[in-house]
Amino acid sequence: MSSYPELWFIILALAIGTFFFRWSGLGLLGGRVLPAWVLRHLRYTAVAVLPGLIAPFVFWPPATGGVPDASRLAAAAVVLGLAMATRNVAVAVICGFTVLYGVQWVTGG
Repeated sequence: MSSYPELWFIILALAIGTFFFRWSGLGLLGGRVLPAWVLRHLRYTAVAVLPGLIAPFVFWPPATGGVPDASRLAAAAVVLGLAMATRNVAVAVICGFTVLYGVQWVTGG
């Protein structure tokens, strides 16, 4: 357990670091026109970040103690398949929720 001054120092240091990290992209480059090759690569940011946020909850879900289960794997497969087939995020997410809770209801999990 950290002492309170040490804890507040850590919080302040992280806040300053976060501010300068964000400012480096927004403050330095905010008013400039970016080259086409940079804009082309920035389009893939969400595509790269979202799977990194979602994958741990599919393959190592905290609700099951880190053990993959059929309901989450089935829901992820349905969402991926529908998203690729329909290109409609809302349909994919709604069907994924339906499959997740449907499989949990059927299996009692």
